[in-house]
Amino acid sequence: MVVKVYGPPYGSPKHVLVCLVEKEVDFETVPIDLLKGEHKHPDFLKLHPFGSVSLIQDEDYTLYESRAIMRYYAEKYKSQGTNLLGKTTEERGLVEQWLEVEAHNFHPPSYNMALHILFALVLGFPSDPKIIQESEETLGKVLDIYEEQLSKSKYLAGDFFSLADLSHLSLTQYLVANMGK
Repeated sequence: MVVKVYGPPYGSPKHVLVCLVEKEVDFETVPIDLLKGEHKHPDFLKLHPFGSVSLIQDEDYTLYESRAIMRYYAEKYKSQGTNLLGKTTEERGLVEQWLEVEAHNFHPPSYNMALHILFALVLGFPSDPKIIQESEETLGKVLDIYEEQLSKSKYLAGDFFSLADLSHLSLTQYLVANMGK
């Protein structure tokens, strides 16, 4: 059976899809239109009680939350495709550290910027300039730390591509592609 990855047709959970590609796992996407509220439909809520994406179905196994999904496939297929976890316990520790940094330091201001700049335009609600400014300042400080780390290694957790790098993919793509508009 092919893994089913649920997500919006205009922005599937890219980091999950790239993880599956890197691990050489066959998958298909199942469109969930967030603008139409499909993520709040009772059938979807049976799969993901919080009514959001990312969500996968792997035969009879269902898992949600993108970081958990990526960790699951990186571990399940650790001997297949790209090693996304590191080769040593220390490398794994650094991958986990940078996944936590992404979740707690990079994601919140990046998400706020995407929400109040990009999605506000699409969804037609007013953006909050104060939130944008605060998020931009916070993200600037985070990126200074990233810059320092990346001056010492090719990737966040060392000289190997990992889940730490993948976890930044979706929001970074939105920010880079759309912030100049």
